[in-house]
Amino acid sequence: MDTLGVVEAKTIASGVKLADEMLKISDVKLVRASTICSGRYLIFVSGKQADVEMAVGHARLTKRLTGDFVISGVSPELVMVLKKRLPIKTDQAIGLVESSTVSAGIAAADVAIKSADISLIRLVTGLGICGKSYFLFSGELAAVEEADDVAKEFLGSKYIESTVLARPEPDLVKAIIGVR
Repeated sequence: MDTLGVVEAKTIASGVKLADEMLKISDVKLVRASTICSGRYLIFVSGKQADVEMAVGHARLTKRLTGDFVISGVSPELVMVLKKRLPIKTDQAIGLVESSTVSAGIAAADVAIKSADISLIRLVTGLGICGKSYFLFSGELAAVEEADDVAKEFLGSKYIESTVLARPEPDLVKAIIGVR
């Protein structure tokens, strides 16, 4: 996957229609399309940069979006986390960044991964949290703090809150990444 397009539609009906149109007007693959809280609809498409930009550009014309991003040279780690959770070391610092929208949170996670020597460990996108998103990452404390700062700056008005845990308790780490 070269480029990832993220479109967050204001309504389910408009999102379903947009997903269909995006796939018809451009040579992109549907990575995921699903409802999220607050009655919004989330669409992930992938492909070559020009194709993804065309599909997302079409969606932008509708003015029915909560958010959208085109992420070129998308981090392979981000793609892996979108598909499943990755194992982590419980002896490293952990950061958590919360965003008011799913699309901005995904883009911020990609920027954070590329800015510091961290590992993305979980990305939660909209379900059960009123359409918000958050991502968790780990690494050496200085790298986690740097990634946290970069994500905050990138998110701007979409930033809600974040935290950095220097030496998190192993049981807490297991709980927040969903390991039982």
